[in-house]
Amino acid sequence: MRKLLPVLMALAGLAAGVGAGYAFRPTSEPGVDAETAENAESAAGTLDEAPSPGERDYVRLDQQFVVPVLEEGRVAAMVVLAIGLEAMPGAGEAIFAREPKLRDTLLQVMFDHANVGGFAGAFTDTAALDPLRRQLTEAARRIMPGTIDQVLIVEMARQDL
Repeated sequence: MRKLLPVLMALAGLAAGVGAGYAFRPTSEPGVDAETAENAESAAGTLDEAPSPGERDYVRLDQQFVVPVLEEGRVAAMVVLAIGLEAMPGAGEAIFAREPKLRDTLLQVMFDHANVGGFAGAFTDTAALDPLRRQLTEAARRIMPGTIDQVLIVEMARQDL
């Protein structure tokens, strides 16, 4: 019985992990129409600057980005980011075709940002995030010129270890 207990605990942990992964899988947002999106932009005060919803597509990259934060040569924290792209209409298929190259380039920008201390302190402050957004957008435009308008940070979390 003593030898069977670790195996049973491992199976229970595996089942719990699979269940949590299934329960928290990403879902699309049904019911968001152009008028709702326009109202949200108006409330944010960006309606005059932003193109109308029909002029841009919003593509969310399927997988999140995980960036280690190093302190004194060891991993002190992990930052997880979900990225969306504001792109030309109909560009979604082309973006997904180039996604491996795009992810590699965006991840390198995030690593560089982490290495200069960009994810330390008040890393969610506008002054800290604007340079990251700008660098991500420039990198994405180099990979897909004329296709990507802006990189959007959809979700971000930091877990100290």
